[in-house]
Amino acid sequence: MSREPILISGGWRESRGADDFIATNPATGKSFGVRFPVSSWEDCDAALAAAEEAFRGMREMPAEAFAAFLTAYAAEIERRTDAFVETAHQETALAKTPRLKDVELPRTTDQLRKAASAAVDPAWRLPVIDTEANLRSCLEPLGPCLVIGPNNFPFAYNGLAGGDFAAAIAGGNPVIGKAHPLHPNTTRLFAEAALAASEQTGMPSGAVQLLYHMAPENGLKMVADPRLAAAAFTGSRRTGLSLMEVADRHGKPIFLEMSSINPVVILPGALRENMEKVVKEFVSSCLLACGQFCTSPGFVILLEGDQTDAYLAEIQRRFVEAPTGALLSFDVRDNAVKGIQAWREAGAELLVGGSALQGPAAAVENTLLRVSGAKYLENADALQQECFGPASLQVIAKDVDEALAIIRTLDGQLTGGVYSATESFRRRGDDGDEDAYRLLAPELAQRVGRLLNDKMPPGVAVSPAQNHGGPFPATGHPHFTAVGFPASLRRFTKLTCYDHVRPERLPATLRDPLPCTE
Repeated sequence: MSREPILISGGWRESRGADDFIATNPATGKSFGVRFPVSSWEDCDAALAAAEEAFRGMREMPAEAFAAFLTAYAAEIERRTDAFVETAHQETALAKTPRLKDVELPRTTDQLRKAASAAVDPAWRLPVIDTEANLRSCLEPLGPCLVIGPNNFPFAYNGLAGGDFAAAIAGGNPVIGKAHPLHPNTTRLFAEAALAASEQTGMPSGAVQLLYHMAPENGLKMVADPRLAAAAFTGSRRTGLSLMEVADRHGKPIFLEMSSINPVVILPGALRENMEKVVKEFVSSCLLACGQFCTSPGFVILLEGDQTDAYLAEIQRRFVEAPTGALLSFDVRDNAVKGIQAWREAGAELLVGGSALQGPAAAVENTLLRVSGAKYLENADALQQECFGPASLQVIAKDVDEALAIIRTLDGQLTGGVYSATESFRRRGDDGDEDAYRLLAPELAQRVGRLLNDKMPPGVAVSPAQNHGGPFPATGHPHFTAVGFPASLRRFTKLTCYDHVRPERLPATLRDPLPCTE
């Protein structure tokens, strides 16, 4: 059986790798009749060489050229909408509509266009001019970048189209995109669209390249290679830490999104005022896409009380009644079951679910567990591990002080939120939530990249004010966001200082303005 070619230096060519793989439809368990190569080091080396050569050309290109490519690329994707939606649905079992067609694909093209707009705004370079000392500095492109996408967003975080890709290109860097093995056909479609846009806009041949898969040792070798300037990865903590170790050893910037349980604190006043709203939002958020969001609320902190018992009973009922769906793969299913079992072994009580579903699909029961605050504090490390799937752990603190102690054990997270009574409700004499909020929220904010009030975390708007990042180990560095321009763009840059450089040799953004002739 023939294998799909890889995209190297502007052309499709056979991989030199001996191994290959086949994607599987997680809803049916059936494999696709297309084989994809596991690239050898020879493929990786060729991609690095082509990216290095492309960067030499991109250094001389204006920002408008990168903006033109990103804009043309977004249009090419939209022209292939039906093919993208059908292919991604078959590979991931994610719903065609609204998820893929109406939400994720438009978000992907929108962020490509936002990256294009950011590219041509010189403000992202943060120019600084000291005329007295004749020193000038600004941010400049970093060099070839490796972007490794995750399994759960075949469009918006794809290694060849997602936010990391868009940010690196907007900053003037060539990208080697690594497909995720769960949706290689989808990524091939992106490569075809990118190649068409590249040819339309005159980008260097190695500006965008595609490798489907590689042995772990070759991925680590690529990160260590001096020709690679930076890497970006979204995925498991285990793989992310392996990449981080190599990158740190070689002084290489790497931007990682690894794991997050996204703690949500629900204070008593919020339940007394509007339990229906809190329950509805939690259940819909936790079970959205079968819990396969990096910002899914996998960890909820409540205080003991009658309303808490009623809340738990209601979400338990809704978890039983809610439909289940196929997960992204059978490995995801097996890991979810292992994660649930690990919570139970650490002391959590299973309220509902907990098992894999029988049948052809990769599916797990909607799962809810609870644990007392005291039991959690005895085994905090084990009980705050991410369980990727339709599962959440409810931690019941005896009082605000115990809730504070629980928060102080938490690792770094992408998001964290607090539900509390509204101002109008407090004016009616129920003001305990405000005191609790003032105690708990600062501690929670210190451990998250994005603090929410009165809403659940899924949903990451592509906004200049967005932070999709957080303290380690949610990400590899707390200063950067993976979403939102120009901040995400600045990751793939270096600070360059020009010391007494002749005016005509300076980058345009650092030159003195022309004198007024009027």
